[in-house]
Parts: sequence; C-alpha cells; structure tokens
Amino acid sequence: MTISRRTLLATLGAAPVAALLPGRAFAAFPERAIRLIVPFAAGGNADIVGRVIGDVISKAVKQPVVVENRAGAGGSIGANVVAQAAPDGYTLLVGSNGPLTVNPFVQAHLGYDPLKDFAPVALTSYVPHALIVSNQLGVKTLPDLIALSKKSAITVATSGVGSATHMTLERFKAATGADITHVPYRGGGSLLPDVISGSVQGAMTEFSTALPLHKGGQAFIVAVASTQRSKLAPEVATFDEGGAKGFTAQSFIGILAPAKTPAEIVAQLQKAVADGLADGSPAVERLVTLGSEIATPEQMTSQGFAEFIRTDFENMRAAAKLANITPT
Repeated sequence: MTISRRTLLATLGAAPVAALLPGRAFAAFPERAIRLIVPFAAGGNADIVGRVIGDVISKAVKQPVVVENRAGAGGSIGANVVAQAAPDGYTLLVGSNGPLTVNPFVQAHLGYDPLKDFAPVALTSYVPHALIVSNQLGVKTLPDLIALSKKSAITVATSGVGSATHMTLERFKAATGADITHVPYRGGGSLLPDVISGSVQGAMTEFSTALPLHKGGQAFIVAVASTQRSKLAPEVATFDEGGAKGFTAQSFIGILAPAKTPAEIVAQLQKAVADGLADGSPAVERLVTLGSEIATPEQMTSQGFAEFIRTDFENMRAAAKLANITPT
C-alpha cells in the first residue's frame, strides 16, 4: 500500500513525541560513570567526605562515581570546572565554604557565580569551628579568654587570610569585643605545632582538627561553635554557653550539579544522598567518627541546601567587611 506524503505527515503529527525519539534519549540516568570533583587536594576534610558520599551515590545509582581532585585557588578552580560542565548530572561538585561563600569576597575573578551557576543537590555534613588555645595560656573557658585578651592582646591563628576560619574569628571578635591579633597561616595543619609550643596562643580551626590535640592534652579547646556540645568531647562548652549568644560557625560540605541540570536528575541524586545518610548508616557512622555533624533532613534537600548557602553567603559578606577584606 502506498502512503501519500500528506497521510504520512498527518500520522506523524498524531503520534506521541516519545515514540519518535531515539531509544537513547530514554536511557535511565545514569548510564555511565559520574565525575565527582573535589576542589581541594586529597586527604583533607572535603576529600574524605566527598569519597564517603561518592560511595553512597555509587551504590544507589549502580554506577561508578570517580572522585577527581582539582585543587587550586581556594577551591575555585574545581568549582569552575563543574560550573562550565554539561548540565547532565555526570559532573558534580563537592562544595564547601571556600568556593561557594568565602571566595566571592576574597577573589575578584572567580569565573563563576556561586549563587547562579550551580544546582544544589544536598548538604551532607559540617564540622563546627572551635577555638583551641595553648596550655601555656592558662585559660580553660571562653569568658576567661575574653577577659584575659582585654588585658593583653592574644594571638590566634587561622588557615589564612580570607579563609572560613578567619571569617569566623572576625565574627567572634565583633561579637565579644575580644582583643585578638590574627596570625594567618598557609593551611590548617601547619599552625597546630605552633599552638602546642605556644608560638601562637590559640587557633580558630575545625573541631575535627583540634580534637586530637585536646584529647591528647597538648592544647585545650575552650569552645565549639555549634548549637550543642559534641558527644566526642562533651566537656567542651559551646560559644553560646560561653557568652557569645547564638554564635555558630562551621565548615560545610555538600553536593552540587551545574545549573540547569534537569530537576528529575537532581531529585534522584538528592534521594541517593539522603537515603545513604539515614540514621545509623555506615556513612553516618564514618562521618561522625571524623567529627562531622550530619545535616538535617531539610538541609539535605535541594531547596534547604540552597537556603543554607545563601545564609552563609551573607554571613561571609558581613565577616569580610569586618576584616576589611577587598577582593583581589
């Protein structure tokens, strides 16, 4: 039977669009390995958490998740890789304070907009900041440290000018009136020996970094910037308990995709993360052992994580002004 051109066009016009598309367009996501970009060197908190979450996603979607470290410029190089990637769910970012909420106020030429160029998938966890002091300083509480600083300025180190911990230190100074001299280092690990020796009198750093020194009696954590005391060191008071009411600060980790990634793909990835971080899961046990706090169910949603980023972004804007930091 011969079909006229008009009949053929009419038939095609009535057919469902789905029937006309190639089968490949309907392959379930994902059909190949996913790249998970960690914008820092291997071995740090972002890398460790990223690998735990990568394993969680891999098990859920039944495809390999390949962790790729793209360090440099405080996380901006790796973040830019993801911002420029195809929005298909196959390139994801292990995002943290640096590339998302700190660098915009430190670096003049990021190459991406952290609030527009990513689709937040889920906040996974955060490590509270803590103020640890040399045993030689002779103080054990936050009120004592503040009082002592007003008699003679105290030196407190951070991992660098414009780092997340530097921003926290500036916010702390503004909130309490403590007289503190900032001593910037190049990285969090290098400052610890000087805290132990007393070369610097204290440090604002991640709780997980400070905890081994505290537990080993080499230095003393006077306060942790979380909403409640840590089960890993219940003897350490919060900043709020020490008089800095409502003061919290943390280094956070979350997963993001490029902007315009289809909502259904973002939702699938979000569910994989949330299910993998359910109470009592091996991933949760691993992260808690490292000193991390797990995000709330609301923060573990795309919308919740987006709101978390915006709030921290504004906090960092205020902190940068306090520290008189100008992007360069």
